[in-house]
Amino acid sequence: MARKFLVGGNFKLNGSKESIKEIVERLNTASLDPNTEVVIAPPATYLDYTVSLVKTPQVEVSAQNAYLKGSGAYTGEISVEQIKDVKATWVLLGHSERRTLFGETDEFVAEKVKFALDSGLKVMLAIGETLEQRQAGITDAVNERQLTAVLNLVQDWSNIVVAYEPVWAIGTGLAATPEDAQETHANIRKFLASKLGQEAADATRILYGGSANGKNAPTFKDKADVDGFLVGGASLKPEFVDIINSRQ
Repeated sequence: MARKFLVGGNFKLNGSKESIKEIVERLNTASLDPNTEVVIAPPATYLDYTVSLVKTPQVEVSAQNAYLKGSGAYTGEISVEQIKDVKATWVLLGHSERRTLFGETDEFVAEKVKFALDSGLKVMLAIGETLEQRQAGITDAVNERQLTAVLNLVQDWSNIVVAYEPVWAIGTGLAATPEDAQETHANIRKFLASKLGQEAADATRILYGGSANGKNAPTFKDKADVDGFLVGGASLKPEFVDIINSRQ
């Protein structure tokens, strides 16, 4: 079945009102591939501002994180209801930096995914292996472990997009080849099919999140299981438009 190409831009802890305005205005005025969905994730302090700037329905706004409670004494956290209140529609959960720097476990990520979905947000679920895990030959085992935690809590994956991040290829100068990505994505889809059924697995989009840029994005064009990109640093630059249009 046809899966709509999706390009996500994770600004991480970067940006100001000035720079975010420049990024969004570029998207508003660029000729974007109409067959590509775009989701941008600014820092939480700029969610409301970013939503107010977006003028094209092709571009949606995502939070970079959310907690698993609706409100309460959780200093420093951001709630799903607050994300929805400013009209953002997505949340990115399970990013490798949340797992490694902030100690988020597979089970904790899964609880957050379920809460966000139950509350009406769409979720980009990031999974992926470190360099040590890749060298040990356990890439698929790591991905399946991270997916299983969510599968244990969520059966309807229609509002989940999986973002495969080879952690070893993020900001290191190393990069997975399109063939590497396709092999891993195909294994992810096969695993999802074994748990959810082939139809649901075929409908689930799997993004590549390993340092895609304007130059290498077109080389993934013919990879059947690469349904888009989750972009980091390149989403802050003009080449983000080139990535969005890489299927043309």
